[in-house]
Amino acid sequence: MTMKILDRMEAAVAGTFLVVMVALIFLGGVARLMHHPLNWTTDVATCLFAWACFLCADVAWRRDSLMSIGLLTDRLPARVQRLVGWCNLMIITLFLLFLIGAGLWLSYVSRARTFQGIPGISYSWVTMSLPVGAALLLNTTLRKAWRELRGDAVHRPLPT
Repeated sequence: MTMKILDRMEAAVAGTFLVVMVALIFLGGVARLMHHPLNWTTDVATCLFAWACFLCADVAWRRDSLMSIGLLTDRLPARVQRLVGWCNLMIITLFLLFLIGAGLWLSYVSRARTFQGIPGISYSWVTMSLPVGAALLLNTTLRKAWRELRGDAVHRPLPT
């Protein structure tokens, strides 16, 4: 599969998770109003929310849609802007590598924890969103750096 197909699939999964999460919260509220609470809806929505946060962050990062403040850097010479952008990419890369390691550790130590409303399902399904999401963001960051290195950056040269 090409990267564009995988990128579209990631965006579709992220959007689906957000819609299902909202539907589950609504269903849980209606069921509680009818005096038949569905406790599992909150737990599943929490899991979907964690995954959707990281997937949506990666989609936004890939599309250069994350918030950026260029008030100071836009006034710098192009060469300095490029250097600041590369420094930002390095900081982002190091942070994401840390998140992958910390997320794997967190998933391992939470493997015995279960959801309150869904006994028998490990809470690691939620915590795995951290290392997987960080890995996806790292992939996007490295792709941005590679495009910049080759000189065919699509949007803004580098994050500033």
